[in-house]
Amino acid sequence: MRQFKTLFLPHPLDSMEKAIASDVYTVVSERRDLSVFDRDDVIEPQFQGFEAIVDAGGNIRPEWVGVAARAGVKFIQAQTNGLDDVEVEKILDAGIILAHCPGELSKVSLAEQAMLFILLLARRYGEAQRNFEERKLYEPLTMELEGRSVAIVGFGASGQELARRARAFGMRVLAIDVREIEQDVLDELQPEFLGRPDDLDRVISECDFLSVHLHLTEETRHVIDARRLALLKPTACVVNVARGELIDEEALAEALLSGRLGGAGLDTFAEEPADPTLPVLQLPNVYATPHVSGVTDGTGLKRAVFAADNLDRYARGEPVWARVEKR
Repeated sequence: MRQFKTLFLPHPLDSMEKAIASDVYTVVSERRDLSVFDRDDVIEPQFQGFEAIVDAGGNIRPEWVGVAARAGVKFIQAQTNGLDDVEVEKILDAGIILAHCPGELSKVSLAEQAMLFILLLARRYGEAQRNFEERKLYEPLTMELEGRSVAIVGFGASGQELARRARAFGMRVLAIDVREIEQDVLDELQPEFLGRPDDLDRVISECDFLSVHLHLTEETRHVIDARRLALLKPTACVVNVARGELIDEEALAEALLSGRLGGAGLDTFAEEPADPTLPVLQLPNVYATPHVSGVTDGTGLKRAVFAADNLDRYARGEPVWARVEKR
């Protein structure tokens, strides 16, 4: 197999680098001549002699794209599913092949986090913990999930995995997607309702839990806005393990602070890291985590193997998987 030098761009946050870097080092370096980029060193010489880049999550800066192209970089593998933080247009305009990580690789971890939020919200865990500390018994009255409905907006990989887990708890699944879903998936998951975006208002008004599983684009930004939040039942809860800007955060905070919603489980925010002192995040029916849904040992390893396999495909002259094309 043809050999070439590969440059790894670690994540600028140390915590994120620790979560994913070791798997990339271990898996990719077994097959490729892998070097690590140093942000504190002179930039331009570090791209010289490298044909491929493994980017730990959309970290190549706009000004580096041209430098990389002039140095001879031909292929960039982004270790992320969402492309909102990736310089897609600049990379493609420079003639560089770009691939990302498909949702299949993180679907389990995202679905598990979404299900965790649903369980915490149903059992009013925040209130229960406060009552435990205050030595109050038998409060609060909580919700059984059996027979309750979850609206899954975006019935792709992670949405389908959430459906599997929700059905195991006896929940009713209401799904929305822009594409046709494979018949074998429908036969297995048996959603009670599967609709298109035009049906979104309907499922929002009917559901007990709303979970969004979409990519962030100009079309999906604030897809859950103030109007749609007002359609939710006052006992309904919102879950977001995808991207913060899919939901109008100000409208969500207003609804939660005024008591018009049952609660929320949020792992992603428009501005990250989020401000933990925000009043809405102090509510006992709001659960927040620091964008950890996809940061698991399973997802990290699967993405590292995917990067190594894609580099092999590129080396053999085969089409890379999950290639990003111009719109």
